[in-house]
Amino acid sequence: MTGLVEVGIGGLIGAPTRFVVDQIVTAGRRGLFPWGTFVVNAAGAFILGLLDGLASYHGLGPVPTAVLGTGFCGALTTFSTLSYETLRLLEEGTTSAAVWNVAGSLAVGLAAAGAGIGLAAIV
Repeated sequence: MTGLVEVGIGGLIGAPTRFVVDQIVTAGRRGLFPWGTFVVNAAGAFILGLLDGLASYHGLGPVPTAVLGTGFCGALTTFSTLSYETLRLLEEGTTSAAVWNVAGSLAVGLAAAGAGIGLAAIV
C-alpha cells in the first residue's frame, strides 16, 4: 500500500522540477504566453499516459504509479496555473493567446497522454 510519505517524495521531486523547467523554457522569451506551464503540463500528460500504459500492458504496480503519477506528476502539472495564466491573458487583451492556451493545452495534453500510452504498448 502506498502511503502519504511515498507520494510526498514524488511531490518533493515534481515541484522543483516544475520550477526549473519553467525557468529554462521561459528564459529569454518575450511575450505573455505561458510556455513554461504549457510544457510542464504536456510533459506531465505524457508521463501519466506512459505510466497508465505500463500499468495496463506490463503490470506496473500501484506504488510506482502513485509515487510518479500522483506525487511527481501531481506536483509537476498545474491546472490552477493554467487557469490563472489564461485569465491573465484575457485581462491583457490577448484573447487569441488565451484561447490557444486552453485549446492548445487540452489538445497537446491529450496527444501527449495518448503518445505515452502508445509508447508503453509497443515497448
